[in-house]
Amino acid sequence: MLHVAKVLKRAGAGLLLPLLLVAGGCRQDMRDQARLNPLAASDFFSDGSASRPLLTNTIARGHLTLDTPWFTGKTNGQFVTEFPCEVDEALLRRGQERFGIYCTPCHDRAGTGDGMIVRRGFIKPRSYHDPLLRAQPHGYYFDVITHGFGNMSDYAAQVPIADRWAIVAYIRALQVSQHATADLLQDEDRALLASGGVKPSATETGHATGAHGHHE
Repeated sequence: MLHVAKVLKRAGAGLLLPLLLVAGGCRQDMRDQARLNPLAASDFFSDGSASRPLLTNTIARGHLTLDTPWFTGKTNGQFVTEFPCEVDEALLRRGQERFGIYCTPCHDRAGTGDGMIVRRGFIKPRSYHDPLLRAQPHGYYFDVITHGFGNMSDYAAQVPIADRWAIVAYIRALQVSQHATADLLQDEDRALLASGGVKPSATETGHATGAHGHHE
């Protein structure tokens, strides 16, 4: 055992020396290289500015916005009244999730403006169920998320464009949930509403254990 320990000790010393040589050769040139801060002055360029303007007829990567309604929520300078994407259950579920993360602290889950930070003294936003906001077009909400409004800062950096439209769709669903009219209901539900009745439960219709003595 003593002989093995000596061998390992010598082997360790032999490995340590190459590592020390490699470490000594490491340089910090990449980290410590000269650089210019954004908007700093520079005598290298004729205009004296370190920040360079975009070249003529070029578009920065990720800034190509040919689909104006999708990227801006506007058409010909006016807020769009139609969604530039398909509104389905998947979009609403995504919107509900994103709304819960980014919007509920101020607007609460029902959109009434009584979020947790409002209860702690933050300025209360207008309820989504206010007639003024209900009358706003879809593009208005997209624009507010993108650029902010009043005391609300913009969320363009936190929320991608697709998620902004998902949130807008969910806000519309919240508004409908509180102001739905009878013509939006199915025939069965409209008839039930007109009769003032209550839809029977599963137990009453025999779909639960006990009515027929078995599970269906």
